[in-house]
Amino acid sequence: MDRVVEILTRLVRKYGNSYFRDDPYRVLITTILSQRTRDENTRKASQRLFAKFPTPELLANADLEEIEQTIKMVGFPRQKAERIREVARRVREMGGVPSRLDELLNLPGVGRKTANCVLVYGFGQNAVPVDTHVHRISNRLGIVSTSTPEQTEREIMRRVPKEFWVLYNIVFVRFGQDICRPLNPRCDVCPVSELCPSREE
Repeated sequence: MDRVVEILTRLVRKYGNSYFRDDPYRVLITTILSQRTRDENTRKASQRLFAKFPTPELLANADLEEIEQTIKMVGFPRQKAERIREVARRVREMGGVPSRLDELLNLPGVGRKTANCVLVYGFGQNAVPVDTHVHRISNRLGIVSTSTPEQTEREIMRRVPKEFWVLYNIVFVRFGQDICRPLNPRCDVCPVSELCPSREE
Protein backbone atom coordinates (compact mmCIF):
# COMPACT_ATOMS: atom_id res chain seq x y z
CA MET A 1 0.00 0.00 0.00
CA ASP A 2 1.18 3.52 -0.78
CA ARG A 3 2.74 5.16 2.31
CA VAL A 4 0.46 8.22 2.13
CA VAL A 5 -2.65 6.04 1.87
CA GLU A 6 -1.42 3.90 4.78
CA ILE A 7 -0.89 7.01 6.95
CA LEU A 8 -4.37 8.33 6.15
CA THR A 9 -6.02 4.93 6.61
CA ARG A 10 -4.51 4.60 10.10
CA LEU A 11 -5.47 8.15 11.10
CA VAL A 12 -9.04 7.70 9.85
CA ARG A 13 -9.20 4.42 11.80
CA LYS A 14 -8.08 6.27 14.96
CA TYR A 15 -10.15 9.46 14.62
CA GLY A 16 -13.15 8.23 12.65
CA ASN A 17 -14.56 8.96 9.23
CA SER A 18 -17.31 11.34 10.28
CA TYR A 19 -17.27 15.11 10.21
CA PHE A 20 -19.82 17.73 11.10
CA ARG A 21 -21.98 19.40 8.50
CA ASP A 22 -23.70 22.70 9.14
CA ASP A 23 -25.49 25.45 7.30
CA PRO A 24 -22.99 27.01 4.83
CA TYR A 25 -23.70 30.51 6.16
CA ARG A 26 -22.91 29.47 9.74
CA VAL A 27 -19.74 27.69 8.60
CA LEU A 28 -18.65 30.79 6.67
CA ILE A 29 -19.18 33.25 9.53
CA THR A 30 -17.75 30.91 12.18
CA THR A 31 -14.62 30.25 10.13
CA ILE A 32 -14.03 33.98 9.68
CA LEU A 33 -14.40 34.41 13.45
CA SER A 34 -11.94 31.55 14.07
CA GLN A 35 -9.03 33.27 12.33
CA ARG A 36 -6.26 33.83 14.93
CA THR A 37 -8.65 32.85 17.72
CA ARG A 38 -8.70 29.91 20.13
CA ASP A 39 -11.39 27.30 19.51
CA GLU A 40 -13.27 27.90 22.76
CA ASN A 41 -13.47 31.65 22.07
CA THR A 42 -14.68 31.00 18.53
CA ARG A 43 -17.41 28.71 19.86
CA LYS A 44 -18.53 31.25 22.45
CA ALA A 45 -18.54 34.14 19.96
CA SER A 46 -20.42 32.25 17.25
CA GLN A 47 -23.06 31.01 19.71
CA ARG A 48 -23.63 34.56 20.96
CA LEU A 49 -23.65 35.98 17.44
CA PHE A 50 -26.16 33.50 15.99
CA ALA A 51 -28.39 33.79 19.06
CA LYS A 52 -28.60 37.54 18.48
CA PHE A 53 -28.42 37.65 14.67
CA PRO A 54 -29.55 34.25 13.32
CA THR A 55 -29.96 35.31 9.67
CA PRO A 56 -27.84 37.19 7.12
CA GLU A 57 -30.56 39.87 6.98
CA LEU A 58 -30.36 40.59 10.71
CA LEU A 59 -26.55 40.66 10.73
CA ALA A 60 -26.40 42.81 7.59
CA ASN A 61 -28.56 45.47 9.26
CA ALA A 62 -26.99 45.25 12.73
CA ASP A 63 -25.13 48.06 14.45
CA LEU A 64 -21.36 47.60 14.12
CA GLU A 65 -20.71 48.34 17.81
CA GLU A 66 -23.27 45.74 18.84
CA ILE A 67 -21.67 43.10 16.61
CA GLU A 68 -18.24 43.96 18.00
CA GLN A 69 -19.47 43.65 21.60
CA THR A 70 -21.13 40.33 20.80
CA ILE A 71 -17.90 38.82 19.42
CA LYS A 72 -15.44 40.66 21.69
CA MET A 73 -13.72 37.42 22.78
CA VAL A 74 -12.25 36.76 19.31
CA GLY A 75 -9.02 38.23 17.99
CA PHE A 76 -9.46 41.54 16.13
CA PRO A 77 -13.17 41.94 16.97
CA ARG A 78 -13.62 45.32 15.26
CA GLN A 79 -12.12 44.14 11.98
CA LYS A 80 -14.13 40.91 12.08
CA ALA A 81 -17.35 42.75 12.93
CA GLU A 82 -16.91 44.85 9.78
CA ARG A 83 -16.07 41.79 7.69
CA ILE A 84 -18.90 39.56 8.81
CA ARG A 85 -21.47 42.34 8.41
CA GLU A 86 -20.24 42.95 4.86
CA VAL A 87 -20.25 39.19 4.17
CA ALA A 88 -23.84 39.00 5.45
CA ARG A 89 -24.80 41.84 3.09
CA ARG A 90 -23.16 40.11 0.13
CA VAL A 91 -24.76 36.75 0.99
CA ARG A 92 -28.15 38.46 1.21
CA GLU A 93 -27.62 40.10 -2.19
CA MET A 94 -26.49 36.80 -3.75
CA GLY A 95 -29.45 34.90 -2.34
CA GLY A 96 -27.25 32.57 -0.30
CA VAL A 97 -23.68 31.41 0.23
CA PRO A 98 -21.99 30.50 -3.06
CA SER A 99 -20.85 26.91 -3.49
CA ARG A 100 -17.95 27.67 -5.84
CA LEU A 101 -14.41 28.37 -4.67
CA ASP A 102 -13.86 31.40 -6.92
CA GLU A 103 -17.07 33.08 -5.72
CA LEU A 104 -16.27 32.41 -2.06
CA LEU A 105 -12.80 33.93 -2.51
CA ASN A 106 -14.43 37.19 -3.64
CA LEU A 107 -16.05 37.67 -0.22
CA PRO A 108 -14.24 39.96 2.27
CA GLY A 109 -12.04 38.14 4.78
CA VAL A 110 -12.28 34.85 2.89
CA GLY A 111 -9.06 33.12 1.91
CA ARG A 112 -8.53 29.61 0.61
CA LYS A 113 -8.76 27.90 4.01
CA THR A 114 -12.06 29.58 4.88
CA ALA A 115 -13.48 28.95 1.41
CA ASN A 116 -12.48 25.28 1.52
CA CYS A 117 -14.01 24.91 5.01
CA VAL A 118 -17.31 26.16 3.58
CA LEU A 119 -17.07 23.72 0.67
CA VAL A 120 -16.33 20.74 2.96
CA TYR A 121 -18.35 21.49 6.10
CA GLY A 122 -21.15 23.50 4.50
CA PHE A 123 -21.66 21.76 1.16
CA GLY A 124 -19.96 18.36 1.62
CA GLN A 125 -17.74 18.93 -1.42
CA ASN A 126 -14.29 17.43 -1.89
CA ALA A 127 -11.79 20.11 -0.89
CA VAL A 128 -8.80 20.38 1.45
CA PRO A 129 -8.83 23.20 4.03
CA VAL A 130 -5.20 23.77 5.02
CA ASP A 131 -4.67 25.32 8.45
CA THR A 132 -1.50 25.39 10.56
CA HIS A 133 -2.01 21.78 11.74
CA VAL A 134 -2.50 20.43 8.22
CA HIS A 135 0.45 22.38 6.81
CA ARG A 136 2.82 21.45 9.65
CA ILE A 137 1.91 17.77 9.93
CA SER A 138 1.80 17.15 6.17
CA ASN A 139 5.39 18.41 6.01
CA ARG A 140 6.48 16.57 9.17
CA LEU A 141 5.14 13.28 7.80
CA GLY A 142 6.82 13.87 4.44
CA ILE A 143 3.52 13.84 2.54
CA VAL A 144 4.55 17.21 1.10
CA SER A 145 7.64 19.39 1.16
CA THR A 146 6.24 22.91 1.00
CA SER A 147 6.70 26.31 2.59
CA THR A 148 3.18 27.81 2.34
CA PRO A 149 -0.35 26.53 3.02
CA GLU A 150 -1.28 27.24 -0.62
CA GLN A 151 1.55 25.00 -1.85
CA THR A 152 0.51 22.36 0.68
CA GLU A 153 -3.08 22.41 -0.58
CA ARG A 154 -1.95 21.95 -4.19
CA GLU A 155 0.42 19.10 -3.30
CA ILE A 156 -2.17 17.30 -1.16
CA MET A 157 -4.67 17.47 -4.01
CA ARG A 158 -2.02 16.10 -6.36
CA ARG A 159 -0.71 13.31 -4.11
CA VAL A 160 -3.64 12.25 -1.91
CA PRO A 161 -6.52 10.15 -3.31
CA LYS A 162 -9.69 12.22 -3.64
CA GLU A 163 -11.69 10.00 -1.27
CA PHE A 164 -9.51 11.27 1.61
CA TRP A 165 -9.81 15.00 0.86
CA VAL A 166 -13.00 15.65 2.81
CA LEU A 167 -11.57 13.97 5.95
CA TYR A 168 -8.01 15.28 5.64
CA ASN A 169 -8.51 18.50 7.60
CA ILE A 170 -10.55 17.13 10.49
CA VAL A 171 -8.30 14.08 10.97
CA PHE A 172 -5.10 16.13 10.89
CA VAL A 173 -6.48 18.78 13.25
CA ARG A 174 -7.42 16.08 15.79
CA PHE A 175 -4.06 14.35 15.30
CA GLY A 176 -2.23 17.68 15.74
CA GLN A 177 -4.05 18.52 18.96
CA ASP A 178 -3.78 15.02 20.39
CA ILE A 179 -0.41 13.55 19.35
CA CYS A 180 1.53 15.36 16.64
CA ARG A 181 1.91 18.61 18.57
CA PRO A 182 4.24 21.39 17.38
CA LEU A 183 6.50 20.92 20.41
CA ASN A 184 7.07 17.60 22.16
CA PRO A 185 5.11 15.38 19.78
CA ARG A 186 3.98 12.13 21.40
CA CYS A 187 5.84 9.83 19.00
CA ASP A 188 5.69 6.96 21.52
CA VAL A 189 1.91 6.65 21.06
CA CYS A 190 1.69 7.75 17.42
CA PRO A 191 -0.17 5.29 15.15
CA VAL A 192 2.03 6.24 12.17
CA SER A 193 5.41 6.69 13.88
CA GLU A 194 7.22 4.05 11.84
CA LEU A 195 6.03 5.77 8.65
CA CYS A 196 7.24 9.21 9.79
CA PRO A 197 10.64 10.48 8.66
CA SER A 198 10.63 13.07 11.48
CA ARG A 199 9.86 10.80 14.43
CA GLU A 200 11.81 11.34 17.61
CA GLU A 201 13.53 8.24 18.92
